[in-house]
Amino acid sequence: MKKNQLISLLSIQVQDDERTESELFTQSVINCTKNNSTIIYEDTETTGFDGSVTTIKIINGKEASIMRTGTSNSFLTFEIGKKHYCQYGTPFGMFQMGVYTHAIEDTLTENGRLYMKYTLDLNASKLSDNEITITIQNFKKGQ
Repeated sequence: MKKNQLISLLSIQVQDDERTESELFTQSVINCTKNNSTIIYEDTETTGFDGSVTTIKIINGKEASIMRTGTSNSFLTFEIGKKHYCQYGTPFGMFQMGVYTHAIEDTLTENGRLYMKYTLDLNASKLSDNEITITIQNFKKGQ
């Protein structure tokens, strides 16, 4: 499956017992093969990264990466049960973040959904627990 699709990107962040949810609807290019999936979309003012492009790659449902290029640059690595130190670019500068991945569920070809759950830390201090759910709108199996 390789197609331009409308996606919903639901982001949940829990920081110091405060839960924040945001949802973004955007056009994306999705490419799925038997073992790998890629989602590419342009960031907007809503995400805080206007002028950047985000690429999410999932490998065998156990590893993933999120790469943002453009006005902000970052590369995060996700691997279930492991912690990776990654560069995270924001409008305020670059930071080295720890990313510990709890779950990756890539069911884009079955039901049009990708779910990731992870914890972020900065300088070994926990920042937040995070969940991302990407859903292909109007998904039809075999697209």
